[in-house]
Amino acid sequence: MAVITRLNPAPEPLAALAAVAQLKHVAFLDGAAEPGGLGRWSYLAAEPVELLEGSAEEWADAVREIRDRRTENGVLPPISDLRSPASPPFRGGWIGWLSYELGRAFDRQPRHARNDFQVPDFSLARYEDLIAWDHLTGECWAIEANGEQRTANSGGRTANSEQRTTGRPGWLTRVMPQASGPMPSDLRSPFAARHSPPQPFAVRRSPSPDFTPQEYQRAVQRVIDYVHAGDIFQANLSQRFTAPFTGDPLTLYAALRRRAPGSHAAYMHRGRVQVLSMSPERFLQYDPVTRTVETRPIKGTRPRDRADAARDTALAADLLTSDKDRAENVMIVDLMRNDLHRVSEPGTVQAPSLCRLESHAAVHHLVSIVTSTLAQDRDALDLIAATFPGGSITGAPKLRAMDIIAEMEPVARGVYCGAIGWIGNDGALDLNIAIRTVTLADGVAAVHAGGGITALSDPAAEYQESLDKAQALLDALAEVS
Repeated sequence: MAVITRLNPAPEPLAALAAVAQLKHVAFLDGAAEPGGLGRWSYLAAEPVELLEGSAEEWADAVREIRDRRTENGVLPPISDLRSPASPPFRGGWIGWLSYELGRAFDRQPRHARNDFQVPDFSLARYEDLIAWDHLTGECWAIEANGEQRTANSGGRTANSEQRTTGRPGWLTRVMPQASGPMPSDLRSPFAARHSPPQPFAVRRSPSPDFTPQEYQRAVQRVIDYVHAGDIFQANLSQRFTAPFTGDPLTLYAALRRRAPGSHAAYMHRGRVQVLSMSPERFLQYDPVTRTVETRPIKGTRPRDRADAARDTALAADLLTSDKDRAENVMIVDLMRNDLHRVSEPGTVQAPSLCRLESHAAVHHLVSIVTSTLAQDRDALDLIAATFPGGSITGAPKLRAMDIIAEMEPVARGVYCGAIGWIGNDGALDLNIAIRTVTLADGVAAVHAGGGITALSDPAAEYQESLDKAQALLDALAEVS
């Protein structure tokens, strides 16, 4: 059984991350941007007992491994003695990413001609020890597996699995003693808890796009032509910006967090690949107790103008009254409803909220909510198989839209437009849509951004929307240069 310790006072999350950032396979799921809503919980973990990585063709083996571990470790530790009105939904299990190209494991999907980042289609690490923050109540817990319970040989089934031997975790000791005193709260200086100062992060030149403005607009027009020809109703087209970098990724993460915090943000360090996400979008949440599923697709965007309140209000009003953006959103709601019907109890798929305005640090969005009750013979992995990749970043019909995306986009998306989050030992799940995401690999930083293209799209406006979505991330790269 796990040992659960309340940390009082609670360590500041980013300072706690900084204290362990150099350890193996650090994972930080960061909800602090929206403490009363979707971002209520944050989780920090390191030194996993098992790592599953591979291609879409190896996903079936990973699924068997995850289900086997759920059978062994599916009982959540009691937490009633904490006298808390709530407890962390995630108390051990898998944290990681599913790349966009993992969709080949579920449906026919063409390969992109270029996959220069070589990011694994999936990377999921199993953690038995973690720290959980409740940003609504201010409570924080350390959750540790007992030595007797700790896995001695995880026996991972994929070719790239790793195991850890028994023993009390050392990484928690870097954070837990600091609970006896105040932690730094200034996100501009999150490194006080480090044992050595970080190497400054620097981008060696301005990010360059894979499309010229004219090429991107021609690609948008080609998608519009497909819509008029009856192939699709909508496709999500994106472009990528890349730049060489040096230094410590956590410096960049802190800059991103200041500029564009998201309710489903994440920091992942997996060897040669680091993923920094500021996503505001929930892809899937599943509660195995109530069997309730929720997805919150985002379609429709306007930039914020924080310096001019009147113009900012006008931009939000323009989004709310836009026929094009509402139609784009409703199409994806219908797509997600259809995907959920495949694995849900009949008659339970609903859309309780449609095209609601949400305002974030850098942009306004239209957000809808779709819910259902998962069928009794299905689990979280079946839910992923029925819905991945998310409809908000593919288009409708999904398979034909993905064909067109592969035709139009010159490079693989990788983690961008995939999903990042957790799968619990109890079978619960919470994943984002990996938008507003920077991928770092082999000295190169990559930022993708795009939008949904419909019959009402204007190529110049769509190009500008992609820049609006990328701007906060590009500004953060410029800030640390």
